[in-house]
Amino acid sequence: MQVTGRRMPGRWQAGALGLALLAPFSAHADEISAGDTAWILISTGLVLFMMIPGLAMFYAGLVRRKNVLSVFMQCFGITAVITILWVAYGYSLAFDTEGMVQGEMGLHAFIGNINKLMLSGITTDTASGSIPEIVFVAFQMTFAIITPGLIVGAFAERMKFFAVLVFSALWVTVVYLPICHMVWGGDGALFWDLGVIDFAGGIVVHITAGAAALAAAILVGKRTGYPTTAMPPHNMTMTLTGTAMLWVGWFGFNGGSALAANGSAAMAITVTQISPCVAALVWVVIETQKHGRPSALGVATGAIAGLAAITPAAGSVGPIGAMAIGLVSGVLCYAAATTVKKKFKY
Repeated sequence: MQVTGRRMPGRWQAGALGLALLAPFSAHADEISAGDTAWILISTGLVLFMMIPGLAMFYAGLVRRKNVLSVFMQCFGITAVITILWVAYGYSLAFDTEGMVQGEMGLHAFIGNINKLMLSGITTDTASGSIPEIVFVAFQMTFAIITPGLIVGAFAERMKFFAVLVFSALWVTVVYLPICHMVWGGDGALFWDLGVIDFAGGIVVHITAGAAALAAAILVGKRTGYPTTAMPPHNMTMTLTGTAMLWVGWFGFNGGSALAANGSAAMAITVTQISPCVAALVWVVIETQKHGRPSALGVATGAIAGLAAITPAAGSVGPIGAMAIGLVSGVLCYAAATTVKKKFKY
């Protein structure tokens, strides 16, 4: 039976903060579990739901009416392109661990091998921990799909459809796959050996996408007519609906990253609910103090900030830790989205 490594349970031990802050990890059985498989299948659907239609609707409400179909097309196009790329070589370069040696700084500390091109050797009988490897392939595929999708908002209304697809394919190949391998590749992967903690994608997904989004926004430049022409979001109802879809889908994003139907998944889901609630309320309080009333966009942005911030720690913290992360992320992200953004004219 073949086993693929990722986020080995029990890797991190509870420290002085105690059980109030740390969620326990449970060991995966080295055999396929029907319960674990069912949960990861559900989580796979939830993460894909975050991209289509969740993220598409979130963006669509923020752009001008004439560009709604454009951002929907970009999200659907990215989904199609990255799916094919993942099957062809993405999964192999991210998770093929052949040739990796713990502590050895070779090529495969940075990128995987090519033995699983076109999912070669993966059948319904090969396993990844307690789930079929093909389920792990599909689950990880949805992460690869949504990550370039997160960058779309940085150049919404300012990049053509085919340019977005080419950029996304190149970016996933050059940036996402190596980072994914270095963080989640198991023993012998660079960041894994350094002890980096990223339970569900704070580094692999959010930091990489955030950095790329900032670079893309600067490179592509301002919208034509900005800032002299008013460009308000055309439909905040659509944006809030998309936010709700992202929020629900995040349970699969974080809870599914336990790769089992166990206590770790349950705790991950619980803290995933707590953090965005705190962050959204922080945004409401700040906006009320500054402007006299909260805004729908503020609530949506605060919630997304809290969801993103809890992601890497979802397997390590408990409810109190989630509240702290929600509080800090709400304050810092508000400052970044208002003061810092204006200062540097992003």
